[in-house]
Parts: sequence; structure tokens; C-alpha cells
Amino acid sequence: MRGSAGSDLRKNTPVLAARWGALDVVSRDAVFTVLLAPLVFAPVTAPIGAQFGDLPEHPPGLPGALVTAALWLPLVLRRKWPLVCLALIAGAFAVHEVVGYPQTCASLGLYIALYSLGAHGNRAVGVRRALAVAVAITVFVLFALGLHHRGSPLHVPDFVLMFLILVVCWGIGRTVRARQDGEAERRRLSVEAAMARERARIARELHDVVTHHVTAMVVQADASQFLLADAPERVETGLEAISDSGRRALRDLQHLLGVLKASGDTSEGPSGGTAADGPEDTSAAPERSPEPGRLSDLVEQTRTAGQPVELAERGERQELATAVELAAYRVVQEALTNALKHAPGHRTLVQVHYGKDVEVEVTTEGAPATATAQRRRPLGRGGGHGLIGLRERVGVFGGELLAGDRPDGGFSVRARIPSTGHGEAAADGGEA
Repeated sequence: MRGSAGSDLRKNTPVLAARWGALDVVSRDAVFTVLLAPLVFAPVTAPIGAQFGDLPEHPPGLPGALVTAALWLPLVLRRKWPLVCLALIAGAFAVHEVVGYPQTCASLGLYIALYSLGAHGNRAVGVRRALAVAVAITVFVLFALGLHHRGSPLHVPDFVLMFLILVVCWGIGRTVRARQDGEAERRRLSVEAAMARERARIARELHDVVTHHVTAMVVQADASQFLLADAPERVETGLEAISDSGRRALRDLQHLLGVLKASGDTSEGPSGGTAADGPEDTSAAPERSPEPGRLSDLVEQTRTAGQPVELAERGERQELATAVELAAYRVVQEALTNALKHAPGHRTLVQVHYGKDVEVEVTTEGAPATATAQRRRPLGRGGGHGLIGLRERVGVFGGELLAGDRPDGGFSVRARIPSTGHGEAAADGGEA
């Protein structure tokens, strides 16, 4: 029986939590106010309450009971309308003390209302802040004069101490509010930084995909023009290569557009509704990095485009993180794309060494390989944005990328990528 009751409680806990979360702040505050009412109104807890006037006790009667109730029940409004809550409780407290009704624990509601005003009230600035301070001081002075007129034995230092206690209650609430606002701002900036990294990552992927595939298609189309005159029987092969490159480009672009759509959908989900709701649950998040293809397929595709490429892999290939493998793939892809654009027909060697680090070197010779290559139109030099993006991508894992001209007039790209990414790559979950 006992075990069954515990099991039922565990099953009902998520349901109760969901129902509690669906309540508005007034309903939640009302629940706590009502549940604590028997405790704060009980005679046994009366000595715990606040008492400022030290006046002779006055029989409560019905008016006293109403005033005592007004010291606590307005707390149902403490977060929805904190200023109204404080005004009601402060007014009831002033009447309670000036008349001299019996001490009650419900008078602690004044401290809670002051804290709530600091934690949940609107910020007053400039003239409004000065006016609020003036009103608060004036009301308290009138309250002190009323107690003095009724014969309170307290003196000015006592009233000053009371005022400071009330200010401290408000100040604690304001401090809590400032910390919450600061945390919300940090979360907002963190979300913006994550979005900026995501945009930069997608921009790099778009550059890699579009540049490589479109460059291959243009080179293949240019080659087909010459084949029409020199070797018409090979035109079909060239057109098939162009079609294959187009399909690859469309597939990769569709994947990246799906990533953009998924990012937009989740912006209003776990990490979005409000940026301060907490960290995003990535357990069900879609894979945001495209699966890296095989280097042999990439080399074969480039070779089909007319570029003489050789691939040499050394070392024992171990299982790599997807982001590390993708980074190595993109280095080779960008280097082969540059070779197609700037040195069509020149012999290119791709060397990959697997070890503690993944070392990639792509070397393009400076001398043309065939006479046909000399007749191809140059595509023009890019601004180097691809290599800049590669340096950022490799740098995420603590690696390095070097690129420069060779003495024979060729070009070389070398990259070293640690097999185990760290730093930002680990935080991004392999999105590099």
C-alpha cells in the first residue's frame, strides 16, 4: 500500500507541476496567502509580528479584525500590483499601530509588501523617483507624528531606525531584481552570440557548397565547349558531370535551408519564447552539421571536372568527431575549388595523415598539365574569404591553417586539426 501511494504521487507530480505552472501570479500568490493565513493569524504567533507604536492595547472588535485581515490578505497582489499591495497594507498597518490594536504576526505583511515592491515594481527614474521618495518620507513622518500624538514613548532615533528597517526591506527586493535582470541580460547576450555563431557557420557552409559545386559546373561547361570541336564523343561525359554537380549542390543547399528553417522554428521554443527561460534542450535538436562526404568521392568529382588530382592517405584512420571530420573535408574542398578556379589542369596532390592530429596538405603545381588546360578561361581570383573562413573553422579546434605560394609557382594549403576538438567546438556541440 505504501509503495503504491508513493508510485501514484510520482506519477501525479508532473501533472500537478503543469497545473501549477498554468496558474497566473495572482492565483499562485493567493494560494500561499491563504495557506499561511491560519499561521499568521494564530494567537501563538502574535509576538513575532512588528510593533512600532508601543501604545496601550485597544480591544479589537470587528473593526480590529478587518484591519488585521488587511495586513495580510492584500499579499495576493504583491507581484501583479505591488504598489497597490503596499498601499493597502501600509494603510492598514498605520491604523493598526495608531489605534493600538493587539500585536499580530500578520503585520509582517508590511515587510513582504516592501520587498515585493522592490523586486517586482516598475523602476522609477528622474522626477518620478524623487517624487516617490518624497511621498514615502512624508507618509512615514505623518505616521510618526500620529504615534507621537497618541502618546507613543518612542523618540526620533527610534523612528529613524524604523524607517531604515523599512528601506532595507525594499532594498533587498531591489537587489534581487537587479541580479535577476543581470542574469536575464547575460542569457540574452549568450543567445545573441550563439545566433551570431550559427549565422557565421551557415555562411561558411553556403560559401563552401556554392563555390565548390558551381566552380566545378563552370569548369566542366567550359571544357565541354572545347570538346565539341576536339572530341564530341566526350561531351556526354562532361554534361553528366555537370548534372551530377548540380544535384549535389541542390542537395547540400536543401540541407542548409532545412537548418535555417529548423533554427527559426526553435527560436521560439526552448531557447526562444524568452531568452531568459534557460538553456536550450539540445537532446532533440536536429543535426546541424551536414554529414561530411568521403574524400575519395570529392577527389573523384574534381577529377571528373578535368583537374588531375591524386589522393594519398597515411596513418591509421580512427573515429573522429563529426565536426573535426567536416573541417578536414572542407579544407580539401576549398583547396580543390581554388585549384579549379585558379589553376585548371594543374596537377594537384591531396595528402592526409591521421594521427594525434589530422594533417591535411593540398598542393597544386605551377606548370600546366595539358594543352587543353592552357585554353580554358580563368574564372578570376576570389577575395580569399574561403581561406579566412577555413582558418576560423580550424582555429575553433585549436588547430592552424597555412596557405601560400610555392617556389615553382604553385600553391599549397596545409592544415593541422587536433583529433579531439575543444573550446568553442565542444560548446557548440560540433557545429563548426
